[in-house]
Amino acid sequence: MSHEREARIGNVILDMQNISLRFGGVKALTDISFNVREHEIRAIIGPNGAGKSSMLNVINGVYVPQDGSIHFDGQHFGRMTPRRAAEMGVARTFQNLALFKGMSVLDNIMTGRNLRMKSSLLSQAFRIFGAEKEEIAHREFVENIIDFLEIQAYRKTPVGRLPYGLQKRVDLGRALAMEPRMLLLDEPMAGMNIEEKQDMSRFILDVNDEFGTTIVLIEHDMGVVMDISDRVVVLDYGKKIGDGTPAEVRSNEDVIRAYLGVEH
Repeated sequence: MSHEREARIGNVILDMQNISLRFGGVKALTDISFNVREHEIRAIIGPNGAGKSSMLNVINGVYVPQDGSIHFDGQHFGRMTPRRAAEMGVARTFQNLALFKGMSVLDNIMTGRNLRMKSSLLSQAFRIFGAEKEEIAHREFVENIIDFLEIQAYRKTPVGRLPYGLQKRVDLGRALAMEPRMLLLDEPMAGMNIEEKQDMSRFILDVNDEFGTTIVLIEHDMGVVMDISDRVVVLDYGKKIGDGTPAEVRSNEDVIRAYLGVEH
C-alpha cells in the first residue's frame, strides 16, 4: 500500500462484532468480528461455502444475525434493514446480475438514483415544484458515471445485449448512482476474462481514489485481491481464520492450508 493511500484511510466506519448466523440447524457464520476503515478496500475471501455472501447480506440488512451487533458510522444496530442500510449510504452489486435486461444502460443506472430523488411522485408526474430541474441534475450525474465507466457508446443499448463484462460495469454504475459511502461488491469479476478483470480492477481503484468510497469486496481471484486490497479477512466454513494486510494473510498458515494450498 502506498503512503498516499495509507494516509487517506480513516477511522473505523463499520464494526461487525461477534456475528453468528444460522439457517435452521446450519451455521452460516460463527462468532465473526472484523472492521472496515473509511476509504479502504477491504476484501473478504475464502473457499466456496465459507460464508462470504452471507456476511455481505448481514452488512446490508438482508439477513439478520441471531447473535452479534453492527456499528456503522458511530451508530449501533442490533439489526440492520436493507432500507436503513441504503439510507445510510451502503450500496451493493450482485453476483447474479439483477439488471433490467430490456432497459437501456442509461435507464438502468438511473434506477440507482431513485433513492436520491427527493421530489414526491406527484410533483414528478406533473413536472412541477422543481422536479424537472431535479431530474436534469440526476441525469447529468448519471451521464458522468457513464463517462467515468467508459460506456458512453452503449448509453442507449438495452443491457441484455451487452457482453457480460460490460453488464457488470453497468451494475457497478447503478450502485455508484446512489453516491454510496460504502460499496459492497459481490464477486465483481466472476466469469470475466483477464482483460475484463484488469478493467474492473482499475475502476474499483478509481472509485476508491476519486470518490473516496469505502469498498468491501468478495472475490475469488486471489491475484486481484492481493493487488487491490488494503486489508483482507479470510473465512472458512463460516469462521474467521485470518485477517490483516495481503502480505500477512499470504503467510498465514491457516489460510494457506484452507485456501491458498488448493492452488499450489
